[in-house]
Amino acid sequence: MLLATFKLCAGSSYRHVRNMKGLRHQAVLAIGQELNRRALGGPTPGAWINQARRRSSLLGSQLEDTLYSDQELAYIQQGEEAMQKALGILSSREGWKKENQQANGDTVLSKVVPDMGKVFRLEVVVDQPMERLYEELVEHMEAMGEWNPNVKEIKVLQKIGKDTVITHELAAESAGNLVGPRDFVSVRCTKRRGSTCVLAGTATCFGEMPEQKGIIRGEHGPTCMVLRPLAGSPSKTKLTWLLSIDLKGWLPKTIINQVLSQTQVDFANHLRKHLESSPAPDARC
Repeated sequence: MLLATFKLCAGSSYRHVRNMKGLRHQAVLAIGQELNRRALGGPTPGAWINQARRRSSLLGSQLEDTLYSDQELAYIQQGEEAMQKALGILSSREGWKKENQQANGDTVLSKVVPDMGKVFRLEVVVDQPMERLYEELVEHMEAMGEWNPNVKEIKVLQKIGKDTVITHELAAESAGNLVGPRDFVSVRCTKRRGSTCVLAGTATCFGEMPEQKGIIRGEHGPTCMVLRPLAGSPSKTKLTWLLSIDLKGWLPKTIINQVLSQTQVDFANHLRKHLESSPAPDARC
């Protein structure tokens, strides 16, 4: 049964079958059902089944409400790959150098990554539960421009399933106009892994948002934020932000490094002020 199901799914890769959406949908669902049946009714599944279950679970969740187009699936894959690459960079503890440390413990580190250049890592503790930060940074993403002066506007251009969005971000000019107007088009992916939440993104192309006159199109990524309850103090959140960005244009590296490092420090300060000044979700009318 399982072998036949895989053949059915593989058929969707051929051009004459690719447009048969019902076939592709049925194949994914059938794989999930067969793997679940084996896992529940037979011996402990082997490693290959566990791997297939993880992959089919991802596809099944993606196709839960609708069958995505090839372009939408490409966006989902791009977001997933950006997340894995960003987490890989964060998992390496070697090579990080301190750029900035505030009196409250907020720290910005940096390192040079092959094929990416210099990346920045912000590590802070926020005196708010993780769910509160998730609400502000994910569910209320488009309101960020109201409390973060470094952002003029964030707009969701397209939502793909539960975890992936395409966004357009218009950044404010830096102090002293050292860096002029920039905008970014990104694919963003959000995943919950136990008590940890990962928000990742990278630059992408979106036909309905071409480059704007008078604004330089920069490129994010891969970048990510990791939110998790602080060990021993679950009402507080440890936030780690990996920032990788190409501002484009003719800018000295010293200015770029100064601006990006300060941007992360400012973000933490603005986020805290916003959370302290606005009521928690349960307290809102």
